[in-house]
Amino acid sequence: MANTYSALKRVRQTERRTEVNRKNKSRLRHTIRAMRRALTAKDVKTASALLSPTFSVIDRSAKSGIIKKNTAARYKSKLHLRVKALAA
Repeated sequence: MANTYSALKRVRQTERRTEVNRKNKSRLRHTIRAMRRALTAKDVKTASALLSPTFSVIDRSAKSGIIKKNTAARYKSKLHLRVKALAA
């Protein structure tokens, strides 16, 4: 257990950051899951409507370090390809 004031403060800060990161990662997973469900159901209208908000969440997650930049690019690429294939 931490003994110094600075170590105790670091513990408090880490707990807060962990909670924020957990919330953001959960939001990311939920939006991607909703997008994939729309694609699986072959619902072009819903998938197209969810595309922009999903990309926004993915970009914000990459910016804040929840996921890496290349992982975000890969997610966006795969989802966009599937939406284009479904629309065609």
